[in-house]
Amino acid sequence: MVNMNDAEADVEMVVYFTDREPVGPYRMRIPAQRVLHVRFNDFAEPEPIPLGTDYSVLITASVPIVVQHTRLDSRQAANALASTIAYPASTGH
Repeated sequence: MVNMNDAEADVEMVVYFTDREPVGPYRMRIPAQRVLHVRFNDFAEPEPIPLGTDYSVLITASVPIVVQHTRLDSRQAANALASTIAYPASTGH
């Protein structure tokens, strides 16, 4: 995630699943004009994200940020990598 603003970004992530209630928010801060790299596998509070589980994430921030989300599927010998970039939405979500 990159915060290109002159102000710190307070970020919240809520993780959604196909067969269970959402988990979160996971909270973090990105200093002004800085980058923050996080791994979903490292999330611990409020609870770890189960490995091998399909999920989606809603990311909200106190200021506009850009998110590059990359997912590595390492469940088999032939790894798969997918990456996408998200820009701020005008709807607030």
